[in-house]
Amino acid sequence: MATTTPTAQLSAAGVSIWLDDLSRERLDSGSLQRLIDEKNVVGVTTNPSIFQAAITSGSDYAPKIEKLAAQGAGVDETIFEITTADVADACDLFAGTAAATQGVDGRVSIEVDPRLAWDTDGTIAEAKRLHQKVAKDNVLIKIPATVEGLGAIAAVLADGISVNVTLIFSLERYRAVIDAFQSGLEQAKKRGHDLSTIHSVASFFVSRVDTEIDKRLDALGTPEAAALRGKAALANARLAYQVYEEEFSTDRWAALAADGARPQRALWASTGVKDPAYPDTLYVTELVAADVVNTMPEKTLDATFDHGPVTGDTISGTYGEAAEVLKALAGLGISYTEVVNQLESEGLEKFVASWNELLADVENALSTAAGALSEARS
Repeated sequence: MATTTPTAQLSAAGVSIWLDDLSRERLDSGSLQRLIDEKNVVGVTTNPSIFQAAITSGSDYAPKIEKLAAQGAGVDETIFEITTADVADACDLFAGTAAATQGVDGRVSIEVDPRLAWDTDGTIAEAKRLHQKVAKDNVLIKIPATVEGLGAIAAVLADGISVNVTLIFSLERYRAVIDAFQSGLEQAKKRGHDLSTIHSVASFFVSRVDTEIDKRLDALGTPEAAALRGKAALANARLAYQVYEEEFSTDRWAALAADGARPQRALWASTGVKDPAYPDTLYVTELVAADVVNTMPEKTLDATFDHGPVTGDTISGTYGEAAEVLKALAGLGISYTEVVNQLESEGLEKFVASWNELLADVENALSTAAGALSEARS
């Protein structure tokens, strides 16, 4: 593999590149394997919107849906079977990477039903069910970082299941996520689990912060507001990395690390640039630091591979400037708390809407397949 490409340089700087996409077509055509071979991809993340797009476009899933229809499967069972099969096959594709990195990379994430985001017990049960069904050591179960999700995160980790905590927008919630992670490991230790086999990432969302705050800055229409456009998302993420450094430098963490625990890495999610006025690799090349993950849609991955200016660590030493950005926003009357709460709500609503669309589309496909089967028999 070339060592001079921007993605190779990114990997050398300590950033694990994961693809934010998965489909049967990617698996069967070899396109995912090519991204592994050529563009330094070492993991995959999925979410309800990704599965909704994959399953409802094209005909790749028609044979599976027809088979399940013949077995009398319902819509929830069909979606469960399809998504877990894709994730299990992707896990096999990354098995070598997982083995080579002791499970740090080579990870494939699958999210609990988004309708359970406010149901602690339901999330715990669904996480265990997904983990058992996929049955691969390198799977990560995604759990949203809602208030209700925090208890589920700790409980699932306590059972020795690796977790991707998703939809984190605020620094305060991020600290609560790290606390839940460490609580889960402490419980896992008491239950006799090998802590070195339990992995976790904390998915901190980036671009949506700029989308919302830029909209508010534009509404103000002042030169001071215009000067802050495109700065909030990077500032927020960089301060999150400061939180990561602080929380994994404590005596509490040192005790867990002594027992073999691995830190919960920060993962930059939502890294596709929405505003064409900004560089298309902004949320990749400006968030480089050791031991982070950047999960990218393919368009962002391609842009990074083609022309991403990788200059090494672009986070360390930026904390003071980042804090000033948030302070300046507050000075203009933009409420950080209001923005991050809104973004969490919107993110969950988007995933629930995608899931509901998926349910409707798969239900129609099952009905059509069942009808065709009935005609064939008559």
